[in-house]
Amino acid sequence: MQALTSPGSLLTILGAVLTVVGSIAYATDSPNISLAGVFYGIPLLLGGLALKSSELAPAARLSQPDAFRSLREQPASEPLSALLKDVTRWRYGQKAHLESSLQALKLWDDEQPPELLSVGELESHGGYGLVLRFRCPGVPFERWQAKQERLGRFFGPGLVAELDQHAAAELDLTLLPMSPAIASLESDQA
Repeated sequence: MQALTSPGSLLTILGAVLTVVGSIAYATDSPNISLAGVFYGIPLLLGGLALKSSELAPAARLSQPDAFRSLREQPASEPLSALLKDVTRWRYGQKAHLESSLQALKLWDDEQPPELLSVGELESHGGYGLVLRFRCPGVPFERWQAKQERLGRFFGPGLVAELDQHAAAELDLTLLPMSPAIASLESDQA
């Protein structure tokens, strides 16, 4: 059902309907309807097909949208809320979700890019966190571990990244708010 509600699908369906209605109107000598159908239907159909060819579906969301609303709306949760919105919407012209971020972190492989499978929300230390499950056969888990400290800082201030390998090519990246004890230690060192 989700594939039918993508902007590319809706535009393709609308263009196809207008083109068919315009063609039928042309065949039955109704010039007012046929003109609109042909001149609007065909470009909409072609635009929709172009979008469908470069479409990237949203990552599966494991939690209900309203379940963590109060935590998500806290000011400290803004970077993770923006990340959640980014990976749960339709994307066009990209190979994978978070493509530019993973390239900047040097966690990208052109042949087998990391694929974001799902995103889940959680509560930790009274704050808001996310669990991102990736399938990444082209990037070894050791490379992710080498970037673990930087991953938390990359996605937002006051975040800590935890990694957990599931299968040979699947891992969970958990982004959590820093615990109060760690936050006070870091502020003391600064």
